[in-house]
Amino acid sequence: MTDAGFTEIARAIRAVSGLALSADKGYLLKARLAPMMKQRGLSSLTDLANRLPTADGPALLREMAEATTTNETSFFRDVLPIRQIADSVLPELDAARPAGAPIRIWSAACSSGQEAYSVAMAAEEAGFRRRLDIFGTDLSAAMVDRARAGLYTSFEMERGLSAVQRTRWFRQEPDGWRIAESLRRACRFEVLNLLGDLRSLGTFDVVLLRNVLIYFDPPTKERVVAACAAHLAPDGVICLGATETLLGLQAPLVAVPGLRGVWRRA
Repeated sequence: MTDAGFTEIARAIRAVSGLALSADKGYLLKARLAPMMKQRGLSSLTDLANRLPTADGPALLREMAEATTTNETSFFRDVLPIRQIADSVLPELDAARPAGAPIRIWSAACSSGQEAYSVAMAAEEAGFRRRLDIFGTDLSAAMVDRARAGLYTSFEMERGLSAVQRTRWFRQEPDGWRIAESLRRACRFEVLNLLGDLRSLGTFDVVLLRNVLIYFDPPTKERVVAACAAHLAPDGVICLGATETLLGLQAPLVAVPGLRGVWRRA
């Protein structure tokens, strides 16, 4: 692997997905791309970089972006943010909305759907009655397919869920655990690049932009936050991950007092 090969591949991935790869990530990059490289008989990142200007380039770029996306997730990840939404954010929005209007929630970078389904579960458990329209998006088509299926392994079921929740919200099947149909009806999932065209999304009351910004450099963070904020209702909120902040960035949002990781329009 040459520095030129790494640099070219890293630049191409950043342009597609926003992922910022530092020079010390060469081994990680090659490990993530190894399956697709083996399938095509490519022995180095330089060989892969040389394929990008060819007719195969667009398909390779999509595969590269998916292969380097981190899909780490779990049910009720970090717990508190999900509970905050159910116990504080949703009741406030409910009081401000006309009867019959659904509350729209966007789970950006939803991975295999656990975040979206966790919000639906938490709202039901908190006795929230207004209809939720939960929209999950992810760059990875494979993850979106998994989210739509709502089928999870025993390992995934052990992360974040209580025994009561497993019994209430899932049924066991030969291949895993299937999410309850009532929760699947509340959630829909589509493939979407946060750096792409978002104009068709409409307006959301809650945007879950959790554990996404940590993979971007500051300019890309600002670009993604601004794009998401443009689809936020005037009194809506954006929720970040436990280790994420907008401090030091040019962003059209301010922190909501008393809630951790929750921001609204300035």
